[in-house]
Amino acid sequence: MSKRLRSQLEQASTEDACSEIHLEPPQLFCDENQITRCDKYLQYQEHRNHVVYRVQEAAENYRKLFQEILNSLKEKLEVAKSILADEQERMVLMQEEEQNLKEVIESEYRLRFRLMMEENEVNFQSLQGYIFNLNLREASQNQLIEFVAKLKEKFQEILQRLDSLGRENMNKLKESEVRLSEQICSLQKMIAELEKKCGQSASVLLQNARYALERSESLLLQCLEPARITDLSLCQTGISKMLKVLQRPITLDPKTAHPCLIVSEDLRSIRLRNIQQEVPGHPERLDFSATVLGVESFTSGRHYWEVDVEKATQWQLGIGRGSASRHASGDKVLLTGSMVGTDFTFWAFPPLKRVSLREQMHRVGVFLDYEYGQIAFYDVTRQSLIYNFSYLTFHGALKPVFCLCISRGGMNPDSLSICLPHVSSCNGTLSLQSSLV
Repeated sequence: MSKRLRSQLEQASTEDACSEIHLEPPQLFCDENQITRCDKYLQYQEHRNHVVYRVQEAAENYRKLFQEILNSLKEKLEVAKSILADEQERMVLMQEEEQNLKEVIESEYRLRFRLMMEENEVNFQSLQGYIFNLNLREASQNQLIEFVAKLKEKFQEILQRLDSLGRENMNKLKESEVRLSEQICSLQKMIAELEKKCGQSASVLLQNARYALERSESLLLQCLEPARITDLSLCQTGISKMLKVLQRPITLDPKTAHPCLIVSEDLRSIRLRNIQQEVPGHPERLDFSATVLGVESFTSGRHYWEVDVEKATQWQLGIGRGSASRHASGDKVLLTGSMVGTDFTFWAFPPLKRVSLREQMHRVGVFLDYEYGQIAFYDVTRQSLIYNFSYLTFHGALKPVFCLCISRGGMNPDSLSICLPHVSSCNGTLSLQSSLV
């Protein structure tokens, strides 16, 4: 008989003998080998240093561990579901933001194009008295064609970058959605498995107990985080310097101020008071919110002004029809800023629409083009367009609107002020090329 065959027979005889010894009901559980054995198990030298528990004791220990891990797994499952819901909402919001930004960029292009064409016409009119006006006109036309081409190329590049970033962000969000869905599925399966184990008998619970524990701990160590996407506002075009030429001083009309507002002596700023003051009645006084109108009214042309909102936690700026909307918020185009805790939200109206901004604004620019039916809001500090309303139809005189939110109790130090235009902006002139900046 060969040595190999003899060795196999000896090993089989040993295993048979061992099996005969363990024919008694299992009473012990070896935590190291993860097996149940009878009391004779410890007679073998190789098992004497193993950690051994009574089956019932070992089962209770694992049951407690499983219950603790179950609680952690359930908490992680809720977090994963919350992040997944946020990611799915971000996909919708990002598509809306991309479309809004596209409209904003195209609107900004049209505005700059119009300003450029009008500036060229003004320049040409000023050259009418020159002898060589035909040559000058040709040179001016060539310059205009060149700058129009540059302007179009610049905005096409911006739109292409926006499209590229939008697709990149969407891919990241979809990958995150798949990853989170898989993690949720794994967590649900593990929770169901552990709940089933906790309801089993001691001997059945201990089967593959450590393996179940290790898989649970592995799931708990997996990182749950949302996708990191690029801020689409990086594609903003900035504020045209032509708007600075249009900037004008605006004064507040105290006759229209809500009783909770204090209008400064220079008629440039407002702040809230805690108690309504006694004020004489006036047909134009606003009583539906802490609002005041500007003295200036517009029935034509382009107008631009800036407002410092750094000291206000809740504010509204925009254009309204004055006394026509004395008791309601209708007949207005508004941008609303609101701080809740440390978070800032911004809304455009009408219709009520959330604007995708994440940081507080310090200075807001308001632009009105009466003939073209356009109202635009700018973040002056970051040199970016916030939101644009196009193709509006205006009837009658329009006035600037300024509003602070009335506090429900306690002191409210909110205030806002109208910024005076720079002297150079009022008297200076800009070249065609400057409108591209």
